Amino acid sequence: MGGYVYILSNKSHRLYIGATTDLVRRITEHWQKKYQTAFTARYHFDHLVYYEVMSDFAAALVRESAMKQWHRARKVALIQLKNPNWLDLTWQLNDLSFLR
Repeated sequence: MGGYVYILSNKSHRLYIGATTDLVRRITEHWQKKYQTAFTARYHFDHLVYYEVMSDFAAALVRESAMKQWHRARKVALIQLKNPNWLDLTWQLNDLSFLR
């Protein structure tokens, strides 16, 4: 099974980095604030600004851990390389059935 590492942002451009095996499901959980006391729920992270498809979940966890150690400037540079306008990339995902 593959994995994903992703970066979410909010209106104030605060960043959250996560890893998952199912990006659509995980983004849906963030949007629905499934874990109401979680950092992402408290700070209203609602924009998927970056994601990478990994070969497996273990690789995604390694990448997530590495990215979390980066300074903010490096994270922002990574986002701006692929998403210079900080658009919500959720619409690029293939399975958008959760929006119905």
